[in-house]
Amino acid sequence: MSALRQHLLLFATIALALIVLGVGVVLWRLRQRLMRSEHERRRAADELNRRLSELFSLQELSYVLSDSLELDRIVEQVVRYAVRFLDAQGALLALVGEGPNDPLQVAAAEGTLAPLRGQTIQGDDTGLVARSTGREHLELIRKSGGAGEAGPGAEPTMIAKGIQAAAAAAVPLRSHGTVIGTLIITDPREGVFVPEDIRLLSTLATHAAVVIANARFFEMVRRAKEQWETAFDALSEGIAVVDDEGRVRRSNRSLAALLGAPLPNVVGTPLGEALLGKPNALHELLAATRRGERPAPLVARSDRLRRTVRVNAARIPGAATEQSIVVMVEDVTEQQALETQLVQSEKLAAVGQLVSGVAHELNNPLTSIVGLSEFLLEQKELGKKDRGHLQVIHEQAERAGRIVRNLLTFARKGSAERVPVDLNDVIRRTLSLTAYDLKLKDITVERELSGALPDVFGDRHGLQQVVLNLLTNAAHAVAENPRERPRQITVSTWFDGQVHLRVADTGPGISDEVAQSVFTPFFTTKEPGKGTGLGLSITYSIVESHGGQIALEPRGPRGGAAFRVDLPPAPADAVRPALTPVHGTPTVTASPTVKRTILLVDADPAVQRTIKALFARDGHDVEVAGDPQHALDLAQRGSFDLVITDARAMAPGKRGTLLAEELVARMPALRERIIVATGDVRPTTEETLARLGVRYVRKPFNLRDLRVEAARLWEATALS
Repeated sequence: MSALRQHLLLFATIALALIVLGVGVVLWRLRQRLMRSEHERRRAADELNRRLSELFSLQELSYVLSDSLELDRIVEQVVRYAVRFLDAQGALLALVGEGPNDPLQVAAAEGTLAPLRGQTIQGDDTGLVARSTGREHLELIRKSGGAGEAGPGAEPTMIAKGIQAAAAAAVPLRSHGTVIGTLIITDPREGVFVPEDIRLLSTLATHAAVVIANARFFEMVRRAKEQWETAFDALSEGIAVVDDEGRVRRSNRSLAALLGAPLPNVVGTPLGEALLGKPNALHELLAATRRGERPAPLVARSDRLRRTVRVNAARIPGAATEQSIVVMVEDVTEQQALETQLVQSEKLAAVGQLVSGVAHELNNPLTSIVGLSEFLLEQKELGKKDRGHLQVIHEQAERAGRIVRNLLTFARKGSAERVPVDLNDVIRRTLSLTAYDLKLKDITVERELSGALPDVFGDRHGLQQVVLNLLTNAAHAVAENPRERPRQITVSTWFDGQVHLRVADTGPGISDEVAQSVFTPFFTTKEPGKGTGLGLSITYSIVESHGGQIALEPRGPRGGAAFRVDLPPAPADAVRPALTPVHGTPTVTASPTVKRTILLVDADPAVQRTIKALFARDGHDVEVAGDPQHALDLAQRGSFDLVITDARAMAPGKRGTLLAEELVARMPALRERIIVATGDVRPTTEETLARLGVRYVRKPFNLRDLRVEAARLWEATALS
């Protein structure tokens, strides 16, 4: 029993030992499992902490990036956080240029890559920066000059010219399918990039690409806005955006300057009222524009601004209803004045051509009427009654002659000899000539002539006609004044860089309707028979030919009308000629005992008869040639003391050559014996006569003019 008990006890002990051993193994295994679980927990906790840290860092970067849209600040923050996230020694961010061939620009760089900040990298650079912009995905360099693992003797990788790194990662920054730059990280912690680094770098690059693209878009919009606003304010025309009620919602500086108000004050004002002084002045224009029509521009005179404006309107596609109309306002005051002046010049040119031809046709009949009536008036046996009739004929013919001369002056394209002229002296002499007539009409003249007035460069007789025409018009205006209104004309001159003449009167003035036509040829407000309407037109032409301007000034406080003439001063080196006396033209008479032989070349029978009668009375022989060829034949066969030829007589067979030219060319001795009767206003005719050095008289002429000129010629020939 004891042996059995011992065996049972041993068996029990062994069983108990096995049980204890099994429990120990289980406990050991459980402990190992718990230890592994703790390790996994700790590893998961570390990973979670790392992910949370990355998440918080990315969130922090997101806040920083979203706080600004300035591109420079954004790229600096991206590079700074990339170095911090990966504990790297260097980082840079390079951006692709806007043009297809533009180089890369290193916008930001930190650490070992800081020397590259602000530099440009050309597309043919063999470094990692330039290479990475052509890749689709991240490129990783692990302690080598190539991708993947490398041996211990591998060379460092070139980042850009002059910069190298042992390990590097390059992530192209893509936005909307386009590479906009690249992010480079060099030499991370422990010299390697772990998968978590790669993941973080990819996330950072994606986020940075979006923010950088937005910043660049914002910068583009900002620059475009600045350019638009600069152009908007640089326009010389006024621009405004108006709402449904025609109120200004936006304005440029030109419109504010035109309205004479600060730019902020223009916003909110009704544009029609501000421009034209009427609340609904632009209603029709804006309404038609809103309906999609294209109305004609509105051109109106603004009494408030004292300017003429042209207003255009157009819809802004896609704009809000209250800002759907853009209005352009142009100041066309000077433009209208120039257009009016151009129209006036065209009228003068057209009418000038007309009156030139008419004047030529009137020259010969008027010459005959004036000459023959003057010839008959010299007859002693003429009866008193007949002499009175002839006197009327002679006076009216001379009046018609003056009208023709005015027409020729109006139509004249050339200019007379230009010399320095004392305008004050011209005014004094003209006033002296008109003093008696003005005194009869009880008109007083006030002179306000500047003592420091420089000469003007021009034709003295033309300027005298300008003064005379203005005085005559002023005298007609004040002559109609009632007794209680003074009859006064004020003539004033002054100099402010230009020589100015003003003739003002106290007459009834000129209405706005009449003012638009005062310089129009043949326009007159006088009764029929009292004016031709050429006075101011001729004045306009003379002033314009002198390089000046004439204008009707606005009515002053005293009413009446005032014309202002502006002329340029004469050059400082111009020499003033000696003045001729106002009165006392020297007379030259030829001896009546000397018989002269005269050749007359004129196709008009009336002119032939007049000139023959004039010289035949003094005993001279006058031979008439009806055509130029006949005149050449007579001149070559005989010796003439005087040749009188019409300027329109041309050399036979030579187009454009005057008969006088041909006579001088064939017989030079005739140069001192030729008188040309001319009514031609072409500059070429006067230039030809001046070059030939022959004498000439203007048609229509009276017999005294021709007789005196002939006497002078014979006296000069006798002295030579």
